[in-house]
Amino acid sequence: MAHKAEGGEATLPALGDVAALRLAGELGWRAAVEAVTRQIPAGRVLSYGDVAAVLGAPRAARQVGYALAALSPEACAQVPWWRVLRTDGSIALQGDPVRGDAQAAALRAEGVAVDGHRVDMATARWDLREALR
Repeated sequence: MAHKAEGGEATLPALGDVAALRLAGELGWRAAVEAVTRQIPAGRVLSYGDVAAVLGAPRAARQVGYALAALSPEACAQVPWWRVLRTDGSIALQGDPVRGDAQAAALRAEGVAVDGHRVDMATARWDLREALR
């Protein structure tokens, strides 16, 4: 089953199908990370580990971060990378010093409460159990 991307552009694989498509070789790692990230609703967040778990690789949180950090400027405008945080709700601030503030601003624009550079994951985390039904 497929799912329309935010804004109605390209059709994405259903969230529950992304791992199987990746494991079958139909989606590369970065494409799979992007497919999951594009489906996180505005105003909700996931951790890098949550995205990795959806992809069937629960110990690959760091690789999710690398994939999102490698997005081209064009992809950054289409893939809501700002909705992916550390497990504790903090924004990863290493690397590009401007990116953390941009991520916090993008989250606030979607109605997510950001205290400093941290989000309360208990209230903002997307319920994947519900999403994968």
